[in-house]
Amino acid sequence: MTAETTPSDGLVARVRERVDAGQDLLQRTLFWRVWERMLEIEFVDRSVALAGKAFVSFFPLVITVAAFLPDRSRTAIFTSLTPRLGIGGEALVSARSAFASADDIRRATGLLGLVFTFFFASSFTTALQRVYLRSWRRPPGRKAGEYLRGPVWFLTVLVYMAVMGGVRGLADGSAYIVLFSLVALAGASLLWWFTSWFMMMGQVRWRVLLPSGVITGVTMGLYTLSANVWMSEVVTRNQNQCGFFGVALALVTWFSGASICMIIGACGGAVFAADPGWVGRSIRGAEDSLLVKGAEPSLPAPVTATRLRDAFRAAEDDIGGPGSD
Repeated sequence: MTAETTPSDGLVARVRERVDAGQDLLQRTLFWRVWERMLEIEFVDRSVALAGKAFVSFFPLVITVAAFLPDRSRTAIFTSLTPRLGIGGEALVSARSAFASADDIRRATGLLGLVFTFFFASSFTTALQRVYLRSWRRPPGRKAGEYLRGPVWFLTVLVYMAVMGGVRGLADGSAYIVLFSLVALAGASLLWWFTSWFMMMGQVRWRVLLPSGVITGVTMGLYTLSANVWMSEVVTRNQNQCGFFGVALALVTWFSGASICMIIGACGGAVFAADPGWVGRSIRGAEDSLLVKGAEPSLPAPVTATRLRDAFRAAEDDIGGPGSD
């Protein structure tokens, strides 16, 4: 004896069929593949690692190194950094005083301490390199030049911030603000284009890395604009409630969002460049290979399908080895 079919059963079946068709169509898009690549590298775990190390090493390093620079360069870095973090109000006054107390910082640090501070920043660049290597399925980084990679990259970022701060100081009026925004977008894309090449030790072709730089530059730019809306209020409220500890929590929140932007750029660039369709062919050009001649072959894709829970899982190969956190 079979159960009678009701009109509601037919409606449910049609809805389920359409949902399955829509899901199948979505899973064939490049954006879904970017999402799968983010799950593959455990992007939540990666973003937490990047945010924590940016807060404890990168951000203090900016203040310390700026103290040894000329006043004009230090002001330019301050002008470039604080709008990106969305700092305003009393927190802006505190940040300005940190940059202004250069004599105290120089006496407390010394030249030897400055050198050690540079190498301490390698903890952040090591975590960032891990993101790029895993996003592009590249083998772990080599030992050669591992400890110099952090200082070299940091100097590049410092120069970029000083230049952008100087250019921002010249912007006066709405027309110049629009022009500065375009220059800042181009500068950020170039910075992250270089970063992707540098973190993967020059084994991936410059051309195929361009989308990664552009995606990261655009997402970071949009994130910075959004931070100007909400970050200042969060910093002020946290400071009133918890003092300096509240400001620290707000900064970690900002770095966590910025880390997601870096991961989106790394994964998006890798997926777009490897696409077998017209998007990938346009990116790769006449030469179909992603790698330079003589580069080590990339690692294979994972055998098992990725799920949302994979975003929270720390990979086993993160323990020890070059490029580990």
